[in-house]
Amino acid sequence: MLHTSPQKFNKNRSNTYLLLLLFILAILGVITSMILAISLGAKEVTFHTVLSAIFHYNPTLTEQQIIFELRLPRVIGAAIVGAGFAVAGCLIQGVTRNPLADAGILGINAGAMFIVTLCFAFFPGIPYSLLMIFSFIGAVLSTLFIFIIGSSVPGGLTPMRLTISGAVIAALLHSLSTGIAIYFDLNQDLAFWFAGGVAGIKWDHLKVLAPVILITIIWAMIMGRSVSLISLGDDIAKNLGMNVAFIKVLSIIIAVILAGVSVSAVGSIGFIGLVIPHISRKLVGVDYKLIIPMSALLGSILLIIADLGARTINPPRELAIGILVALVGVPFFLYIARKTGSDL
Repeated sequence: MLHTSPQKFNKNRSNTYLLLLLFILAILGVITSMILAISLGAKEVTFHTVLSAIFHYNPTLTEQQIIFELRLPRVIGAAIVGAGFAVAGCLIQGVTRNPLADAGILGINAGAMFIVTLCFAFFPGIPYSLLMIFSFIGAVLSTLFIFIIGSSVPGGLTPMRLTISGAVIAALLHSLSTGIAIYFDLNQDLAFWFAGGVAGIKWDHLKVLAPVILITIIWAMIMGRSVSLISLGDDIAKNLGMNVAFIKVLSIIIAVILAGVSVSAVGSIGFIGLVIPHISRKLVGVDYKLIIPMSALLGSILLIIADLGARTINPPRELAIGILVALVGVPFFLYIARKTGSDL
């Protein structure tokens, strides 16, 4: 009969309490950042006014209109989309074992953005639900191109080739998107999507956006154990009876859904899926059953704070969220590339 020593039992219990504390703090961080983002801006409002607008909305009061119709949907949208981008990067890093992987860096966001540009050029006034579907199709097509290009050279797909293939496809699609925008005079209409931002999210968008992303994140959490095993190596996963190819394809599909839908709402915002999974692994370890939900929470916090900064740095003008996220993401990318370059 196996016996657990008191020291090991106490250590396991301490680790459990620490993980629980970290998740509680992350949840409180999401709530606190949302309250701050709703309360602060060009026009500051009190916490009491925020609660009144949420639970006892009076459309005749200007302050409550600002909160309920403008700030609340964009803050909720930032939380949901931030979680979506973070989990997408988390899954891609796990199944490819590429520490530099991210939906933006690998060109998945660029594919979604390219299709959004085509929709603006040929189908102006397209409903948001259809724009979301087309954005997802663009993300799928760019992902296929990336994997085909990366796998077509001798030696197969390696993390470095995946990164390079994604960068090439992203550069190509960004150039095509810019050319189409110039030719069809879409620069002003597409400026929001190119720079990234949540200002355009309304309640009608959230009715479509929120269920898709939240259900897909839950799907990703269910895949956590499988992704953990694959992240340890294909041979280990195969020896445990796992269908590695199927799990990889399914995980990439989930990541593409999250990236494509998120881009359709806020444009091409990169680096969230790169930075957040690394921070989550530092906090909760290498188990993706923990990394995925933690990444969702931290991704929400990052995009909410980025949106708050975009609105408050130089009011009443707003900066592009993509710029603020890149200020954090680019140095982090260079640090990870330097740290792991010899292993790629």
